[in-house]
Amino acid sequence: MSCLSPVDPGLRSQKIGQKVPIVVNKIMEQVRDTQLEIAADPASSRWQQWGRRWSQIVAIAIALNLLCVFFNLTYVPLRQIYLRYVPAVVEIYDPIKGIAPHPITQDYLADIAALRSAVNDAGLANPKINFILTDLRHQSTTLVVENPFLASGQFTTFAKLKRKIQDFTGINSADRAFQTFWQSDYLQATGWPQADTFIAAKLEPLLQQNYFRQTLPTGQFVDEFWRLDIFFVGFFGVELLLRTWMISRQHSEISWAIALARRWYELPLILPFWRWLRVLPLAVRLHRTQLFNVENLIGQVTHEPAAYLSDRVSKFALVQLVNQTQSSVRDGTLLTAWQSEQAYTRIGDPEKLDQITDRLVQLIVLQVMPMVKPDLEQLLRHSLRQALLGGDMYHSLRQLPGFAALPGEALNGVADYLAQASCDVLAHSYADAEGRMLLERLSHDFRQALGQALQAQTHSEELPRLVSDLLEELKVNYIQRSDQADPRETLQEVDALDQRTQSNRSL
Repeated sequence: MSCLSPVDPGLRSQKIGQKVPIVVNKIMEQVRDTQLEIAADPASSRWQQWGRRWSQIVAIAIALNLLCVFFNLTYVPLRQIYLRYVPAVVEIYDPIKGIAPHPITQDYLADIAALRSAVNDAGLANPKINFILTDLRHQSTTLVVENPFLASGQFTTFAKLKRKIQDFTGINSADRAFQTFWQSDYLQATGWPQADTFIAAKLEPLLQQNYFRQTLPTGQFVDEFWRLDIFFVGFFGVELLLRTWMISRQHSEISWAIALARRWYELPLILPFWRWLRVLPLAVRLHRTQLFNVENLIGQVTHEPAAYLSDRVSKFALVQLVNQTQSSVRDGTLLTAWQSEQAYTRIGDPEKLDQITDRLVQLIVLQVMPMVKPDLEQLLRHSLRQALLGGDMYHSLRQLPGFAALPGEALNGVADYLAQASCDVLAHSYADAEGRMLLERLSHDFRQALGQALQAQTHSEELPRLVSDLLEELKVNYIQRSDQADPRETLQEVDALDQRTQSNRSL
């Protein structure tokens, strides 16, 4: 009895079911061994913990620096808010931005303070009031004509100031409204308490918002934020150099320059301009250190561009693949390119095709044939029965006594013998050195004959044309279907698969 006996499918599935726990146990043993190795090397574990903690510290430092950058970028537009609610911040940060009180509005505010002091001392009958009111009228004319708010770009503030004085006096001209307001008769008729309340609540806050900003010889505004940012830049620069140097030392195939090039996204940390781009290394560091999961945020931000970009890339990749295949089919190098020594680039063992064929033959002879032996027996039995029953001799011999039951038993025996013999012959031929050489020769001659047949005149013209047309048809239909489909829906499916994968990992 041959060793190549048929295998019951139920028994095979039972064996597979028995092997699954064994494989799982081996994986768990490898995980435990890895954990034991880490535990056995406390120095390596401590270094990994220190490295993780250091990365988290750097990520927090980048976040703090980015907050300072955004505060610096938004300080000037939000200065009036800081001035109203936290004036101490304005006093500290104005010198850093080169902001100083505007001389015209400051003199105007000083005269208002002098007027308020004089009225509080002796009332509107004070002789000094007329001089102060005259000065305020002249300054009002200068204020309206020269518009000191123009330098700081506060057009709306200046327009609001003119509208307030016009609404209070009921005069449409801002210059005449100021001239009327700063009259002692008008102040007496209106009442100083009401006028002072209007000045303190409506005029002074708008005048205090104005400022003068210093400029450099190049015409740019003064910004001394670099004096604060230079400490962060120095820290980030040293950290980047040390980290890339350690990477180049740990991996000999990576040079220091290559390690720096791979960390290109951290360059905004050391650049004195475009500081807002530091949000990119911050997102990468937060994600790597697991301080904050920004993958979902990045996915939502890049959802629309990624959808259309991926659609364009997939179309380009498919068209390029089909075009290269069509070119190989037209040139007749699709099946012969691997045989060329010059035009074909080989990777690894040059005899890999023969090795693949050898593995396939070994798999078919030793594993596949025994499994399909029952099917082969049934096929041979059916073929022999049909051949025997279809002959004229069988109809003549069937009339003999006892011959009617003989074909079934004989056919079963012959079919079993042929199936077993086929398996045995293939197995013995493959195991025998000479038989194996004959099988290899048969495989080689088969490939050669197939290649020659495909390159024949009758096939070399028709087959490439048919295959090229088929590829062109697939390409056109794919592009048409992809144009009809919405890439955003495809990207949503990809996101759903990613979320499912992440949930499975968490379990």
